Amino acid sequence: MFKRKIPLAWRQLMKQKGRFLVALCGITFADFLMLMQLGFQSALYDSNTRFHELLEADLVLVSRQAQNLGLLSSFPRRRLFQAANFSEVESVNPVYARLGVWKSPQTKLDESILILGFNPEKPAFNLPEVNQKLAQIKYPNTFFFDRNSSGKYEQAIAQIDQGQPINTQVQGRKVQISGLYEVGASFVANGSLITSDQNYLRIFSGQQPGQVNLGLINLKPGSNPDVVAKALQSYLTDDIQVFTKQQFIDFEKQYWQENGAIGFIFSLGVTIGFLVGVIIVYQIIYSDVMDHLPEYATLKAMGYRNSYLLLVVFQEAVILGICGFVPGGLVSFFMYAFTRNVTKLPLFMTPDRIIFVLILTMLMCVISGAIAMRKLNSADPADIF
Repeated sequence: MFKRKIPLAWRQLMKQKGRFLVALCGITFADFLMLMQLGFQSALYDSNTRFHELLEADLVLVSRQAQNLGLLSSFPRRRLFQAANFSEVESVNPVYARLGVWKSPQTKLDESILILGFNPEKPAFNLPEVNQKLAQIKYPNTFFFDRNSSGKYEQAIAQIDQGQPINTQVQGRKVQISGLYEVGASFVANGSLITSDQNYLRIFSGQQPGQVNLGLINLKPGSNPDVVAKALQSYLTDDIQVFTKQQFIDFEKQYWQENGAIGFIFSLGVTIGFLVGVIIVYQIIYSDVMDHLPEYATLKAMGYRNSYLLLVVFQEAVILGICGFVPGGLVSFFMYAFTRNVTKLPLFMTPDRIIFVLILTMLMCVISGAIAMRKLNSADPADIF
């Protein structure tokens, strides 16, 4: 019986092809909006935790005042020495991190950039391009640049790739960019620079060497990071937060989820897309029901139950949802690629996101159909004839 009902729903939709196309465009737009907003939201979290993922550490110390990677505040380096007293701790490594201003070597404009410094004797990040050339950043005023930064850097990157260092300014000081690595832009900064702790302190002369922004702790084999983190948190003073690597990643995400307006805006965009879809589908189905109200009343007079007619309307909603989702998904896929190439943000279409938006689309259409069905229940043969 189900197969015999599908053609009726399809034929009713196709009777008004113009209306059907308008409905598809509306659903396509709603799906496109939801997919793009969810993609940007995911890129927000993923881009801002790239360096977190690359940290060579089992535990991370940050200031109690830290908010995100761009606003870490500082804490006394002696906290790391105190942590080194634990028998489970194998090594500690201080890292300096701060947003700064540099003069783009290509456009000559001042731009914000994330600057990180650490002891070259102890690699702080899992970046082979950096770790294989750590000796270079020991030289005064020598930096490595993120080749995947967002902006006009093509000529500068090509020159460095050819083995020709470039000169520019960071925080008003002349520096040399002699190497490249690849991480990517984020919502905190369009790019980043990596150098030694000594070079970092020359750039930010106001920051004392004894005040660090990140403390990396590597544990001895067999140690439980969660257990050691709790023990360290109890041992150290309240001005420090002790995280496992995953907890530090979650800490960054939580900031953008709860405190960053951008995360809220993306969530709001998904909600708006859903509501727009509900309104559009409702208008189309309601108009279709009104146009065919005499036919529905006739079917009722012939003995068809409301459940049959309601199922036809429900099928129309599902057909609209599926037909509108396909072009919406395709357009979003190409926009993901375009946006990723322009902004250098990690914007990728994932199966989970596709399934989630498809479910939202079906729910959107079912809700619209359910609202429109109220008019169908009032289709009385006596009123029509």
